[in-house]
Amino acid sequence: MKLKFSVLSITFAFGCISVSGHADETCASPYMAKITGQEDFVYVWTLGEQGVGDEQDKLVTVDVNPKSKQYGRVIASLSVGGRNEAHHSDFTDDRRYLWAGGLDTSKIFIFDVASDPAKPKLVKTLSDFVTKTGGVVGPHSFYALPGRMVITGLSNNKDHGGRTALVEYSNSGEYVATHWLPTDGDLQGAVKSGQYADGYNYDVRALPRKNLLLTSSFTGWSNYMMDFGKMLGDAEAMKRFGSTMVQWDLHTRQPKKIFDVPGAPLEIRCAWNDAHNYCFTSTALTSKIWLIYQEATGEWLAKEVADVGDPGKVPLPVDISISSDDKTLWVNTFMDGKARQFDITDPFHPKQVYEKKIASQVNMVSSSWDGKRLYFTSSLLANWDKKGQEDEQFLKAYSWDGTKLTEQFAIDFSKEKLGRAHQMRFGAYALYSGIVGERSPTLGAAQVTPH
Repeated sequence: MKLKFSVLSITFAFGCISVSGHADETCASPYMAKITGQEDFVYVWTLGEQGVGDEQDKLVTVDVNPKSKQYGRVIASLSVGGRNEAHHSDFTDDRRYLWAGGLDTSKIFIFDVASDPAKPKLVKTLSDFVTKTGGVVGPHSFYALPGRMVITGLSNNKDHGGRTALVEYSNSGEYVATHWLPTDGDLQGAVKSGQYADGYNYDVRALPRKNLLLTSSFTGWSNYMMDFGKMLGDAEAMKRFGSTMVQWDLHTRQPKKIFDVPGAPLEIRCAWNDAHNYCFTSTALTSKIWLIYQEATGEWLAKEVADVGDPGKVPLPVDISISSDDKTLWVNTFMDGKARQFDITDPFHPKQVYEKKIASQVNMVSSSWDGKRLYFTSSLLANWDKKGQEDEQFLKAYSWDGTKLTEQFAIDFSKEKLGRAHQMRFGAYALYSGIVGERSPTLGAAQVTPH
């Protein structure tokens, strides 16, 4: 079904794509409509917690339009059954369906968000991901290509380590293909530019105009399901983290080059301007910002360009968010609960210009297209979150006036018996025709990025 727009303003951007695992409009696939006006909803993919509410993973819908009488409130909560280590989610290219994965059970849940954006419906559950894909475990990032959902795996069912693959499904939920990442034992035609070819995976993003697909790397099931303190004390476990990013041919899905990026490079964020041929990532274990960029010769390279906080204290950079004008980059650090803003007008020399403590821990950050609204959530992984009073679980909304963050509302997910708040995605009535809710569907605007 083609997506129709009931909006007064439809704008077009010709350039780039942003990357993300994680949820803001500047991190959405270029094949997907964008919300450039006021978002109506934030969908929070939430981990069930033993002894909290119904203990199940769930999709929580929060009203975030200030013109609404329900502003800042949970208006829907849809449980999916059991605890699956809910983690990341994203929309199909027509933005009618939200795919969400579980890192433990490898189940994938598909929600209809178009029929009634205020009340998503669970319409399909994929329980055979491991067998269909040939042994891939832990569906992580979901990324929309035309008629396709590309999914990064984090692990495999042979040794539960980090060797894994990219997987393709059709929008209807049918398995299409598995693309294993290159390793020293099987480079698959890729060029190893440094020492590593570990076969690990994490995030995926694309620059279609450059025929570029990029993946980053993390760790396998045996690590991400382990207690964080125990893992830190296990010398062998600490060796099992990714140190690579891979350049792929977007059209053929052929790996072309493997970059050394030590320290577990996580989220990828690419510049939007069509003259800016670069993407950023941050490394969790070494607290660095890395730039992946194209030289004048056409060659792609990776370079360490900045520290995040004091690397010696391992603040643990997690989610990052680039602004739509390519001028700033938000970097969250889990251990100290801070959000940091970097000036990236010179991408080779990012400079921190602002920081704010959000809570005892913070993980995801999602920004509106205009950069004036930012949302933060708390949970990293069920076994990695802090303990006791420091285990704060929340969704917090802030305004950004260019100089400081000001809190607008906060929802305590523990107090509301919802669980552990992880990843966010935005919804708006403006994306869909024929949807009439409490507010006019023209309050938001949609942007379509040409393929």
